[in-house]
Amino acid sequence: MSVEIRVPELGESLTVATVARWLKQPGSYVKEGEPLLELETDKVSLEVPAPVSGEIRQSVPEGQEVEVGQALGVIDETAAPPVAEERPETERPAATAPTEAAAEKPSAPQNSPPSPASPTAASQSRPAAEQGVAEQTLSQRQAPEKEGVRRVPMSRLRQTIARNLKSAQNTAAILTTFNEVDMSAVRDMRARYRDLFEKRHEGTRLGFMSFFARAVTQALSEFPSVNAQIEGDEIVYRDHVNLGIAVGTERGLVVPVLRHADEMSFAEIERRIADFGKRARMNALKLQELSGGTFTITNGGIFGSLLSTPILNAPQSGVLGMHAIQDRPVARDGEVVIRPMMYIALSYDHRLVDGREAVSFLVRVKENLEDPSRLLLGV
Repeated sequence: MSVEIRVPELGESLTVATVARWLKQPGSYVKEGEPLLELETDKVSLEVPAPVSGEIRQSVPEGQEVEVGQALGVIDETAAPPVAEERPETERPAATAPTEAAAEKPSAPQNSPPSPASPTAASQSRPAAEQGVAEQTLSQRQAPEKEGVRRVPMSRLRQTIARNLKSAQNTAAILTTFNEVDMSAVRDMRARYRDLFEKRHEGTRLGFMSFFARAVTQALSEFPSVNAQIEGDEIVYRDHVNLGIAVGTERGLVVPVLRHADEMSFAEIERRIADFGKRARMNALKLQELSGGTFTITNGGIFGSLLSTPILNAPQSGVLGMHAIQDRPVARDGEVVIRPMMYIALSYDHRLVDGREAVSFLVRVKENLEDPSRLLLGV
């Protein structure tokens, strides 16, 4: 009896995938639940397990686009699993023992001329100039047409990233406003409570991202248009914040979402972000974790970026860019002092968000970070 391997449900609004890689080939025997192939969607890759145990009889080729429910291949579950046969000890050949003929065959003298039929003799019999021309011609025939250039197909994820970013630029009226944050208070608070926080919350580390997440969600409650989006001729406002956290992986940028981040504690935010980062690198994020975001934070500072203009993650209306922390001279109370400073950038859709709201939102984020007690008091 043959059982079809079918494309599973892919998640919200996803109906098409690409066969990225077969992990098992036709003729292979597989066990039920064993990964058979990888499908690549617009947002993430996922493995398709074997529905039954048996032998793969046929499969669609890699690179082919498939739809939800489409057959990917067939497994013959009547096929018997392979049996490892052991040969008796007496039948096993002695691989290392030389044969008698080989042992008795005299070796050729070290300086003996090559056989007339050998390639070396043939090449030596030709004039040197003729041999050089022939070898050059052969080299030219074997050289690639565009030497030093590799062409590889774009992954479906990379195509989607490119398409979405360009679409955001073409659709939204993107404007970016900047500010800078003195990170002294956040750095001091982390240093003071880091060990106690980690001990109290079972190894969860206190990072900068939870401060930014709380600073952003609090500011969004004051400026709801930055958390809204345009749908046709309507503006969709939300009473909650689904915060996207941009994560860079070898496959490209993914943005898992902290749903109702405005209701999360520092510890829960840190745990979820650490888990997202780990599973993003393992390509193990779920499709539902990559959709539904209302605002995004991206941290180019971990790669050394000092200043940038982030692009909107459509259809969202705002994205906050974090950058590297640098000790810089700044003026405080009439004196020049050294402080850990970070530039922050807000890119926003000017069709929906006015400049006054955008600048005020970014100032509120700055104030929340420079005085973290505001985050606890909600002021």
